[in-house]
Amino acid sequence: MLANVGRKQGGELSWLDNEFVPVHRGLWRTMVGVGRGKGKEVWSISDKGFEDAKLVIEALKNKGVSTIGAAGFCWGGKIVAELARCDYIKAAVMLHPAFVTVDDIKEVKCHIAILGAEIDKSSPPELLKQFEEILSLKSEVDSYVKIFPGVVHGWTTRYDTGDETAVKKAEEAHQDMLEWFAKHLS
Repeated sequence: MLANVGRKQGGELSWLDNEFVPVHRGLWRTMVGVGRGKGKEVWSISDKGFEDAKLVIEALKNKGVSTIGAAGFCWGGKIVAELARCDYIKAAVMLHPAFVTVDDIKEVKCHIAILGAEIDKSSPPELLKQFEEILSLKSEVDSYVKIFPGVVHGWTTRYDTGDETAVKKAEEAHQDMLEWFAKHLS
C-alpha cells in the first residue's frame, strides 16, 4: 500500500523486510515484520534490523546514492532512531514508534519527524511531547512532532480500507512522511 503512495509521488520506497526493492532518489523505508514479543526478543530484533539497515545503506552508497532517509513504523521506529543517532541518514520519519526512548531522541543527529497516535501505549502523547521538547533544543536538527487525534497505534498501516475516516487519517500521515522526505532529501 505505501509503495503505491510513493510511486504516486514519483518515487519508490524500498523495503527492509528480508527483501530489497530498487530505490529512487535515495528514499527508502524500513518495515520490520516480526512476531509479538517482549524484552530481549525486541532488542535482538532491533539490533538485527539496525545491522541489516546499515548493509542496505552501504549498498546504496556503493551504487552512488548519497542522500538517504528512513521511515520506521512501530518497531521500525526503534531502528530508525538508531540510524538517526549516527551519520547513516539525512532525514528520518517515525510513525507510531515503539521502544523509542528519551535517550534515543537525545542522540538524534538528522532531521526527524515523529507522527504519533493519540491512543498509543507504546508511545503515548506525553512521551511524544517529551521528544518534541528535546528536539526543540537541537538547533541543528529540523524536527516535527504531530499527534493525530482519535487514532490508535498502527493507524498508518493497519486500518480498514472501507472506513473513510481511517483511510483519510492514514493518507494524511503518508503525505506528511512524503513531504518531509521531499523537503530534506531533495
